[in-house]
Amino acid sequence: MNATDLPRVRPAVPADLPAVAVLAAEHAAYERAAPPADALAQLLVGELFERAEPRLSCLVAELPGGALAGYATCTEEFSTWQGRPYLHLDCLYLRDEHRGLGLGARLIDAVLAEARARQLDEVQWNTPAWNEGAIRFYDRLGATRKEKQRYSLAVEPA
Repeated sequence: MNATDLPRVRPAVPADLPAVAVLAAEHAAYERAAPPADALAQLLVGELFERAEPRLSCLVAELPGGALAGYATCTEEFSTWQGRPYLHLDCLYLRDEHRGLGLGARLIDAVLAEARARQLDEVQWNTPAWNEGAIRFYDRLGATRKEKQRYSLAVEPA
């Protein structure tokens, strides 16, 4: 068996973004959320590859043959209370048929490597309270839960 016979986690390239947009739509449906923005793939191209200093990082779990099984995205944020930046894991998603194969842990490892590369010492994220599978996964990683509710408020044009 050689390396091309194994799944791998790597940074996304522009050609991945249409598939990432499909995965993001599946992720939103799974989490019972509104669908992603129209033209998400093109928006991601702009954010990931056309900015002088991209805010967003996108990692993909690639199967042998090139199909994507999942993705993770993260951005650097600042914690006022802690007085320091941290990496916010915005999305982590694997298609159901690829869960339990170690790809989620490999995506998390890649996110942790991204945090280290940015000289950050913490990663934070949210998951729905009903997502028991994700909660078990994060607990097995040794992650610490903080009970909070996440809110969103649309900003109307002035």
